[in-house]
Amino acid sequence: MDFSFQLYSARNFPPLDDVLGRVARLGYRQVEGFGGLYADAAGLSASLKKHGLTMPTGHFGLAQLKDTDSALKIAETLGMRFLYCPAIPREERENQPESKWVELGETLAGLGEAFRKRGFGFGWHNHDFEFRPLPDGRLPMDIILDTAPNNDWEMDVAWVVKGGQDPNEWIRKRGARINAVHVKDIAPAGENVGEDGWADVGHGTMDWQALSTAIKAGTNAGYWVMEHDNPSDVDRFASRSLASVKAWK
Repeated sequence: MDFSFQLYSARNFPPLDDVLGRVARLGYRQVEGFGGLYADAAGLSASLKKHGLTMPTGHFGLAQLKDTDSALKIAETLGMRFLYCPAIPREERENQPESKWVELGETLAGLGEAFRKRGFGFGWHNHDFEFRPLPDGRLPMDIILDTAPNNDWEMDVAWVVKGGQDPNEWIRKRGARINAVHVKDIAPAGENVGEDGWADVGHGTMDWQALSTAIKAGTNAGYWVMEHDNPSDVDRFASRSLASVKAWK
């Protein structure tokens, strides 16, 4: 299993080429991109090749995805195989009726069809807001998956926990839809406040040994992406996390 590194974790530590070199030296062979990096896709592709890295997956904002030809050109340039929509703006997800979530699911279903016709996979990447019940008790996450039944799911396991849910239940219920996971950790309550309450993988409250077993047994996850949403030291996060996961690999 090759662990990927979500470059969003290093957004506050430019230049990007230096980051790519350091994560490659630490032992990563893959990275995952995000929308803010694609302005110079050809330059990024060259930097990846220089450091012996690939970018099989990438996050794209919904507006980027709707410009399907441009998104596909970026994906082709960077050698991606799967594109994921990672979120929608806050104002589009708070206090929204069920019909808005159905509309989002239908939009995502259409995008998925367009990308699959061109040979790419497509899916949704969750945060916590998808697990807040609507007035009728339904969860937006279920609506997104049910309305776009052919799309994949990149499961951010720690955000599932932040959303008050048991990831093991979702693995049992929706494991066939999960083709990638984000590997991240949550600090004990009151700790790592300066890092928004996140922790290096293996140094928080998540039982990743058990979770990794469940993910391997119950999902189709082919991409395991290391992420920390706000590390104070990206090298520390990258190195300590990789050391942790190698212990339970």
